[in-house]
Amino acid sequence: MPQSNSKRVSRDQYDAALFDLDGVVTDTASVHATCWKQMFDEYLRKRASQRGEAFRPFDLDTDYRLYVDGKPRFDGVRDFLASRSIQLPEGSPDDPAEIETVCGLGNHKDDLVNNVIADVGVETYEGTVRFIHQLRRNEFRIAVVTSSQNCTAVLRAAKLDDLFDVQVDGNTIHAQHLAGKPAPDTFLLAARLLGVEPTRAVVIEDAISGVQAGIKGKFGLVIGIARKGNTEELKHHGAHLVVDDLAELLD
Repeated sequence: MPQSNSKRVSRDQYDAALFDLDGVVTDTASVHATCWKQMFDEYLRKRASQRGEAFRPFDLDTDYRLYVDGKPRFDGVRDFLASRSIQLPEGSPDDPAEIETVCGLGNHKDDLVNNVIADVGVETYEGTVRFIHQLRRNEFRIAVVTSSQNCTAVLRAAKLDDLFDVQVDGNTIHAQHLAGKPAPDTFLLAARLLGVEPTRAVVIEDAISGVQAGIKGKFGLVIGIARKGNTEELKHHGAHLVVDDLAELLD
């Protein structure tokens, strides 16, 4: 049984911890959200102008949380456009940013993120880093599981690239034709690569889609991090335990 009343992740119950990246390990969720808004607003403004319609901007709270957060890039584009009843050609994963396809819009957003990482760098959540070190001292196996294709660059910029035993990222999803979150495939692959059963592994997420993936994968404990003050929402989608910061789980 998940230890929903306890704030201790004990080694006798679990063997591994699987961490989402953006918003969990690194303070890059806000970078992604801002870049999603910039990309979608450019597109929506242009579309509204061409059609003589009112411009309705991408909402950083609702639209990001419901349609984009935690998902593979092209799924996020597709799901948000569907919410506005907009259909675009799928295009190809190497479409340039100026092409009006699902892939072109997604690649434009990716370019914006890479520029921010290069210009500004990456901040980490100290509570998470300290918690990972605590888990490693207790001989947990550790994975990072993210839909981001920027994972290697982000970890390198944050000087955290030696912290994880296994990395499953957007490039893995693409190469192995995995379903992204909220499907459990990425977490299940990480558990398999670590050599642990899902029931003996902890999933740590800040996104609704990630919490859903952990529950669908029947992981032993799914921890939600309420960075957006959304404790009840994460619980509603299945999180066994919700904290504001992983520092709450330190011994």
